[in-house]
Amino acid sequence: MRSYAMYDVMRGLTIALAAGLAGLGLWGATQVGVQTTGRFWLAMAVVAAAGFVLALATHVGTWTKGLRLRVSPTTFIVGFLPVLVCVGWILLATQPGSGWEEGRIHSWSSSLGILGAVHSVGLWRGVLAFGFGVMLTLSLDGVPAPAPVDQAVADEPVEAEREWTGEASREGVAPRARA
Repeated sequence: MRSYAMYDVMRGLTIALAAGLAGLGLWGATQVGVQTTGRFWLAMAVVAAAGFVLALATHVGTWTKGLRLRVSPTTFIVGFLPVLVCVGWILLATQPGSGWEEGRIHSWSSSLGILGAVHSVGLWRGVLAFGFGVMLTLSLDGVPAPAPVDQAVADEPVEAEREWTGEASREGVAPRARA
């Protein structure tokens, strides 16, 4: 039976480090504040980055197994874009003051009959931004890295074919006779 002790230790340390970095990011967002529109968007970006870092920790373990991250276009479109639209809509509608497009989104929300829900969910703006960062990371996928091609192994079928057809090999040695 295989032991995963070292892998588990490294994974635990990676997740703890990511949680610490996310916590540091959240603290940084409180230092930025949300008093103005610019500060609001900077704070939301920092909170989203904290969510991204925390969720990215689960993918870091795949790199130790020879895997790499890739963007899955279908997952991005089906899973992430709706989150982008909903979170963006709510953050735009509930940003402080009269920020960029705030009035228009507010009016559209009222016309669609969702203004109450937008404002209720908008009370949790930091959670929305954090979840946005997590969802961005979850739209990534760990896939096997391409195996390096050993030239000798790659040439084996060619050499076997040359021997089969009676052609001379690369080294100039006469082909073996078939039995």
